[in-house]
Amino acid sequence: MSEPATSIPVPPGGLVVPPRLRPGDVVAVVAPCGPPDEVRLARGVRVLRDMGLEVVTGPHVFDRDRYLAGSDAARAADLQEAWCDPAVAAVLCARGGYGATRIVGLLDWDAMRAAGPKTLAGSSDVTALHRAFAVELGVASWFGPMPACSTVSDPGGPEPRTFEHFTAALFGTPEPVTGDRVIVSGDRVVAPVVGGNLTLLAALCGTPYRLRARGAIVLLEDVGEAPYRIDRMLTQLLESGALDGAAGFALGSWVSCGDPYPTLEERLAPLGVPVIAGLPVGHGTPQLSVLLGALGAIDAQSCSLTGSITVPMEAV
Repeated sequence: MSEPATSIPVPPGGLVVPPRLRPGDVVAVVAPCGPPDEVRLARGVRVLRDMGLEVVTGPHVFDRDRYLAGSDAARAADLQEAWCDPAVAAVLCARGGYGATRIVGLLDWDAMRAAGPKTLAGSSDVTALHRAFAVELGVASWFGPMPACSTVSDPGGPEPRTFEHFTAALFGTPEPVTGDRVIVSGDRVVAPVVGGNLTLLAALCGTPYRLRARGAIVLLEDVGEAPYRIDRMLTQLLESGALDGAAGFALGSWVSCGDPYPTLEERLAPLGVPVIAGLPVGHGTPQLSVLLGALGAIDAQSCSLTGSITVPMEAV
């Protein structure tokens, strides 16, 4: 396997944005993390087919190894084969859970670079893959809903706002994501968007795929973490230098995290950059999509995050 590449700096305009999907495109559903529920995944696959996509699933998607969707080698093979298949336009992760950090060292990054850019989508534990794909492939990727998760695969069908926004993300350009509170006001910030799940970003400290926030808007969210644990992880990111030079923060959902906002304000406000919060991104419902690595903008006046924007390079 190839050695990890030197980190690709996020350019002023962000990473390479993969082509949007078209009806009839082939998408591959793989399970690089925890094992998906078979009934939920079947529902999620039907949703994707109803969107006009042709869906294939990884050969090992229903493997089981304790809390993992099969062995590390099998999960890595499914992801790599799907990415390198020229017939596949997008790779969608079935669910999060745990396990993505175990496979990044097993991927043949040279082969995956040769395959060219395409869409990767997923959230939660998939944060590790978003970081690795940014570093190794220089490609932007979608942080959003997954086929075997509740916002897509509930018995009554996908959650409407989630489905509408996810469809726009895959096929076009989604509407801005609006939050419900401004923690630190400031001017509109235009910069690449980085980040994802706080737990994973803290776990990636000291690895080749650690967060580098300089000159970027940082998206953060989590689930089931008490405020003191959020404090501990933010402190780790701050002390490691991962948040040095951040241009702003967009805070997503904090489901079952108690009241995280005093802690978030205490740790992030001293950085002196805009911080908006309450965005429906992460583990909550609805679950909207954000293109990590692409140029975006946060606006404290409207408390919104706009993704995949285009501005003259001299204006960035």
